[in-house]
Amino acid sequence: MPPPLPADTIGYNTAEFNDSNGPRFHGAPTAWVAGATGAGEIIAVIDSGLYPGETGLAGRISSDSTGINGNTSWEADQPVPDPDLIGSHGTFVSLVAAADNDGAGTVGIAYDATILAIRADTPGTCEMEDGCTFGDIAEGIDWAVSHGATVINVSLGGAPASFAERQAIAAAADAGVIVIVSAGNEFDENEPETYEPDLLAQGFANAAPTHVIIAGSVGGQCSNPNIYCDPFTNPVAISDFSNRAEGYETQFLSALGNDVLVTIGGDTYIISGTSFAAPQIAGAVALLAQAFPSMTGAEIVDLLLSTAQDVGPVGPDSTYGMGIMDIHEAFQPQGTTTLAASTTPVNLGDTSGAGSPAMGDALGTASVSTIVLDKYRRAFRHDFGFNMRNAALSQRLHGAVGGRHRTISMAGGKVSLAFTIDNARSQTGFETIDQLRLSHEDAEMARTLAARVALQLSPTEQFGFTYAESADGLVAQMQGQERPAFFIARSAGGDDGAFRRTDVSFAFRKQMGGWGLTASAETGEMLTGAPMVFGDKRISYRPEEAVRSFGLALDRRFGAAEAAIGLSWMDEDRTVLGARFHDSFSTGGANTMFLDASAGWSIAPRWRLGASWRGGMTRAVSGALIDGSDIFSSAWSFDIERRGIFAGRDALAFRIAQPLRVESGGLRLNMPVDYDYATMSPVYGISTLSLSPGGREIMGELGWRGPLWGGWGMASLFYRREPGHFAQMPDDKGVAIRWSTDF
Repeated sequence: MPPPLPADTIGYNTAEFNDSNGPRFHGAPTAWVAGATGAGEIIAVIDSGLYPGETGLAGRISSDSTGINGNTSWEADQPVPDPDLIGSHGTFVSLVAAADNDGAGTVGIAYDATILAIRADTPGTCEMEDGCTFGDIAEGIDWAVSHGATVINVSLGGAPASFAERQAIAAAADAGVIVIVSAGNEFDENEPETYEPDLLAQGFANAAPTHVIIAGSVGGQCSNPNIYCDPFTNPVAISDFSNRAEGYETQFLSALGNDVLVTIGGDTYIISGTSFAAPQIAGAVALLAQAFPSMTGAEIVDLLLSTAQDVGPVGPDSTYGMGIMDIHEAFQPQGTTTLAASTTPVNLGDTSGAGSPAMGDALGTASVSTIVLDKYRRAFRHDFGFNMRNAALSQRLHGAVGGRHRTISMAGGKVSLAFTIDNARSQTGFETIDQLRLSHEDAEMARTLAARVALQLSPTEQFGFTYAESADGLVAQMQGQERPAFFIARSAGGDDGAFRRTDVSFAFRKQMGGWGLTASAETGEMLTGAPMVFGDKRISYRPEEAVRSFGLALDRRFGAAEAAIGLSWMDEDRTVLGARFHDSFSTGGANTMFLDASAGWSIAPRWRLGASWRGGMTRAVSGALIDGSDIFSSAWSFDIERRGIFAGRDALAFRIAQPLRVESGGLRLNMPVDYDYATMSPVYGISTLSLSPGGREIMGELGWRGPLWGGWGMASLFYRREPGHFAQMPDDKGVAIRWSTDF
């Protein structure tokens, strides 16, 4: 079973040569791909035979090689190669297609392919000054088909194709065999017929349009043998001798035919002609057929033509036809790619995952290798980890200082109200309007960012609801918790490790003796931790996915101490603890159970100790996941507060905390990891995607708050080690000051 081909291991391997005249330019390119050398494929060469002692093809000349048209053997008559005599032609053609990769001399395109040599010249003509003549080659075509040829190279031309030859070509196409025929070397700008391919090539192309490629030659600026020139990084042009593509534009493919280097017996020869462009294309066919055994002949032809470098006028043109052969591109996935054994589209440029703050740098080195199929059902290895992104760092000061916000609060009897209003007027207002889902008129009148309403229904019952604020603060208010205020180091309770926006939340609390029971719920959206790119239009945005939470909490006071414990359940529609992954993972969201515990203790007058801890267990909902795809996370915080430092209403507090972090676990995915072309089915295996980061953020903050200059002031000195759970991120430290006043 040939291995699936990595899409990123394609290249050209060319050899540079020197002779007495100085450096030479590169010879014929050799595409190399892991597992693709042409091994096992048969290239039939109908030509003037081969030199039997040619070491560049040693061990790879088929025992089925033969002679036709009166020839009793495939061996060429001429004992010593001579580029000036056409008798060397078949040897040169075969070497361009398949010369050995032995570290010496030039390398053929499909250097492990087998050559089926079919000598077809009229006996005795190759030694004549005018060169070889050839009779009808229908017999040779039939022989190649019946003896397993993948592709037939016909670097011949001249007379129109005979009826028998056209029939043989049609039969070859029916058998799935591809035919490469040279376009001819007769171009003359004053001869209209040379703007078209040679008559033999026309006849072949007409007989089997889906299985015949006409080979034209390009060379352009790389035609000077005394100047080093790589034809694949320099502009190229149609060779001045090459027939053009007129009338056969969609069956015409150009390849290097100018000054191709071929090594025989240690000597390097410079040869030119469409005869030597054709075997490069034949070699490419052998590479593709070996690498992708599921492809039909028609598909290989279509692939080579459709992946050609488009030169000249845009699209098929009357000079270059479909363009210049591009083996590299032919080995890339084409069309819509899908996960093997699936109809799920996989755009290889799409973002395959965006982490959440709780995952820190976990996705930076992620690897999830799988198999995708292109439109030709070719298997390619694709690593989803390559296009995964870590979440952006949480901007913990965002909104805490510098905003033009106005807070309105009031309390009386059994009702308390609080609102935060944005007084800033943006240029368009569209961002705020969209986030708050207000009409344009309402947004201009009062841009409410958050609101909280709490009602005392009875001595033992409370009800409250919020807009654009999580239920955590509302629950803490109902429980009577007294939390110190910090800019940076937030309490562990309510930290879900994600960029989350709340639409509405509510809570209901029932006092039962010394115990309080609080039920809460909220709805909102998860905002992905980094922009993601989706679809053919390459649109980058941060998707929003629905999320809901439900919780129950018990609390009680014990003299100078207070304690609370709670369970909450978070249900995500499309994300996994705030992270979003490609549809191929079939992630249908996730369910997370959080266990929260908090305590506070007034250890002395005006002194308070506090602590909170959160532990979470997340299980993703996915058809691609298997047992063991659990994610465990935790957060904690400790603080100490001293009230009445400078005045009766001020306070100084210190907190050390770890924001929610994935401690262990990840996604265990049952995905295609190999592909069997014999059964046309994937081989499944387990790919594990760890979501635990290498870094661990620990933050400390010293904060003061109290009355100042007729208003209210807050100051903070903070330090964050490995911020965002990024091991290599520089420490974050700073000072923040805020002052506000009533008006």
